[in-house]
Amino acid sequence: MTGKARAGVPWAGRLHAWRAAVRIARRDAVRFKGRSLLVLSMIALPIIGVSAADITIRSSQLTTAEQTTRDLGAADARLSDAGRGPQPVYQEPVDGGVVPVHEEMQPAEGSDQAVGGTEDGGQDSTAGEGIASTVDPRIALPAGSRWLTDAAVYAPVRTKFGLLDVEIRELKADDPLAAGIADLDRGRFPAADGELAATNAFLKSSGLHVGSQVKVHGLDRSYRIVGAYDLPSQLDSEQLDALPGAFIALYQETRSAADNLSESSTTTYLVSLKGDFTWDMVKHANTFGVRVDSRAVRLHPPARADVPIYRTGFGASSLAYDDGGARAQAIAAAVTIVGLSMLEICLLAGPAFAVGARRSRRQLGLVGANGGDRRHIRAIVISSGLVIGAAAAVVGTVLGVAVTMLLRGMLEGYVGKRFGGLALRPLELAGIGGLAVLTGVLAAIVPAISASRQSVLASLTGRRGVRRAHRALPVAGLVLLGLGVTLVFYATTRTDSNYVAVGGAALAEFGLVMMTSAIIGAFGRLGRWLPLAPRLALRDAVRNRGRTAPAVAAVLAAVAGSVAVATYSASQTQEERQMYQAQLPRGVVSVGAHGEAVGDLGQVRAAIEKDYPVSARVDVSQVYVGPASCVAGPDRSGCGRIEAMIPAANVCPLSRPVNPETLTVAQRLAVAHDWRCSTQGHPAAISTADGVMVGGPGVLHALGIRDGAAEQALARGETVLFDRAYADHGTLKIKVIADVAKEPQDGAEPAGTVKTLPVHLAPEHQPYGVMVLVPRKAADAAGFTTTPLGSYYTTSKMPSGAQRQALASDVATIGTRADVYLERGYTGKDGLVLLVLTLFAGVVTIGAAGIATGLAQTDAEPDLRTLAAIGAAGRVRRTLSGFQCGVIAVMGVVLGSVAGLLPAVALRRGDRHRRWAEYRRAIESGWGNPGVPHVPVAIPWGALATLIVLVPLGAGLLAALVTRSRPELGRRAGG
Repeated sequence: MTGKARAGVPWAGRLHAWRAAVRIARRDAVRFKGRSLLVLSMIALPIIGVSAADITIRSSQLTTAEQTTRDLGAADARLSDAGRGPQPVYQEPVDGGVVPVHEEMQPAEGSDQAVGGTEDGGQDSTAGEGIASTVDPRIALPAGSRWLTDAAVYAPVRTKFGLLDVEIRELKADDPLAAGIADLDRGRFPAADGELAATNAFLKSSGLHVGSQVKVHGLDRSYRIVGAYDLPSQLDSEQLDALPGAFIALYQETRSAADNLSESSTTTYLVSLKGDFTWDMVKHANTFGVRVDSRAVRLHPPARADVPIYRTGFGASSLAYDDGGARAQAIAAAVTIVGLSMLEICLLAGPAFAVGARRSRRQLGLVGANGGDRRHIRAIVISSGLVIGAAAAVVGTVLGVAVTMLLRGMLEGYVGKRFGGLALRPLELAGIGGLAVLTGVLAAIVPAISASRQSVLASLTGRRGVRRAHRALPVAGLVLLGLGVTLVFYATTRTDSNYVAVGGAALAEFGLVMMTSAIIGAFGRLGRWLPLAPRLALRDAVRNRGRTAPAVAAVLAAVAGSVAVATYSASQTQEERQMYQAQLPRGVVSVGAHGEAVGDLGQVRAAIEKDYPVSARVDVSQVYVGPASCVAGPDRSGCGRIEAMIPAANVCPLSRPVNPETLTVAQRLAVAHDWRCSTQGHPAAISTADGVMVGGPGVLHALGIRDGAAEQALARGETVLFDRAYADHGTLKIKVIADVAKEPQDGAEPAGTVKTLPVHLAPEHQPYGVMVLVPRKAADAAGFTTTPLGSYYTTSKMPSGAQRQALASDVATIGTRADVYLERGYTGKDGLVLLVLTLFAGVVTIGAAGIATGLAQTDAEPDLRTLAAIGAAGRVRRTLSGFQCGVIAVMGVVLGSVAGLLPAVALRRGDRHRRWAEYRRAIESGWGNPGVPHVPVAIPWGALATLIVLVPLGAGLLAALVTRSRPELGRRAGG
């Protein structure tokens, strides 16, 4: 058919041609079920995940009515004390703070005059000071309304293991007015004063069950757990529920009588009335100092002009941060994720359609021999993508809904709240299905073009032909890689924009993807040193780059994303871990006592040694000045103190009478980096007078200090100093002030006797708050009077939750004010994040490598039959299959790991540049010394090792196990 004739083909003819192409594609899909299911699963798997994620997110996003029911139950409003005393207040309609109303603060109409108050509803710093009285919210109850008390207090509850501090709530949860606040799981809610209901989270952590007796520390009576329930929006909340009046008043009275301490509680009132609690009623209640959370106001918020607080500075500032930036970033992230997902699917599905086109080349050749042109061949191959994409859309969406329904309980536990219902958005699910169709069509375009360029003779004779790889693609990829790296370094050194850095990293990754074919060729040079089976697998991968490169690129993209997120997350976790100030080495326990609690040290030490797996103990003392009553007695008259003295040369310049605002920028920078001004306090598990502790070498061991010179100094009777600011030519001067009551009140230097101690300066800088460690011999020689302070314990293993509860119970039984502390270290959740990302990358890698291996076996079936025909053992086929899968996984994982480090490093360098800019601005503005920023880059070597070693190994073993030892008998192609 000539070009002129083709130009005259009517649209109806083209439609019929496409219909025929779709029928042929559908027939081929049914005929070659294995290959069709392979491609369908590749496209459907992401659709399952995306549709399940969409349903999960939408289901977890409660509507206003659903959230209101969980907060208010069936009530029309919740009334509470606004916390400003009996004076009028302004409040925001929904989830807002309150500010007091004062005559001098009334703004003119339309004015932006600021009103005192805080956004979180805290006490205003300029208005209403000194107001300590509370307001009974019931004074604002409308006539004829019904109310229900909802109060809560925290109390130590005895569990199976010991004591646990739990919120105890007084709410008649089975009252119709409270319906929706708590979901009963089993048993019933309390019906008598001696009964409690418990959340499932409390039962899990306490080791108790429905029917158990539970006691609160300090109360003589016990309660029986009669039911288990969940808070729909707080599934991990540990809470107990009692009838109103059954616990809080009794507990507060007992606490007040025992030690003159009264536990504070919060009390609100659920209100029901005929009609709605309108905004005008809310404003009327505000005049009494009562805050109102109204159902009607939540569902139908008032106009902005009707809200008085919006006419104040508080209301204006509360809206200043709503610039839509977070929403824009979320949209950009979603678009990026969807785009990368489609790219990976296209990279994986493209070779499958190419293999299918080669398997059907005789059929395509017959189409050309019977008058079909390139348009028809392209239409047939593209229709294959259309048919399989449509099937994947249906299957993926249906399975996504089914998976969400099956895993609903687990998903609710993951997000920490119950779904309002299974939210199915037809338009969104249709859009997700449309992505599957679009992906299938896009993945088939390149194979369709390649198939249409095949000559009719080559198609009919079955010759594959040899095509050399285009050199332009790797060159373009190298250019993009260089451009991306340049943008990354420019953005992280010259600008504060993360978008430019991420864009450069994306360009670099795309460049690396374009270079994949050339890189695979470089990997092929390693084959000469490999045994037979891996050498054949590597040679097959290099010779069939059209099939291998997309699979490697898909693995690269998946691994790069996971490595980037894992590296950035690990870097943030490392920063948080370094910022965390431990009070002791991890696993070390301390007990410290002051005043009357010193007499309880023996009992507390015995309890620690009974409940904890302790391996060693060291006791420490402190110095006190004055009579014995200064240690434990209530009489503090005549008591003094000690003070470590800093030599004049080591005093920070800002400590002298110098106005920081008069300093130049250079002087501020010099002060900021002056070691004399960088001394900061460190948290101490055992607090001492001015950081001076009396003890021996065992204290160094307990604090994790391995310093032989310091141990020898202590043995010689020398004091060990950990802060060089106090060192005065090898000595430490300590001033003994006899009576603190006689110290001058004008800031003058107090008088006292100065003691000089020879010191050994240790390299540690105030380890865990201990500045000076004085041996007993030196303390006695200086004439210091000491008293027991506490003990340090090292443990053979970290105490469990049950052991911690047991110790809390024993300490509470003793009734002491001694402080017991266990250092558990930084408890971030980086391990979970890295595990999830590693598993995700591993699944994608194994899937991509397995798919590419399946295609390789389909494409190389004649070669495998030849191997079988010449007598190759069955394990050769399995071994070859395993190494084919492993080779693809190794190449993709290695390249992906390298590519994934770039965006993470770019983001961290951008954070570092931005924080240094903020630091310089703070110094130049005279805001003091904000601290030198520290932005580390931490590489998750464990996750990378898992990906590089275990994932390819697992992929290869899995491929070898699922591969048949003998090939299937195939029919001979017609001549």
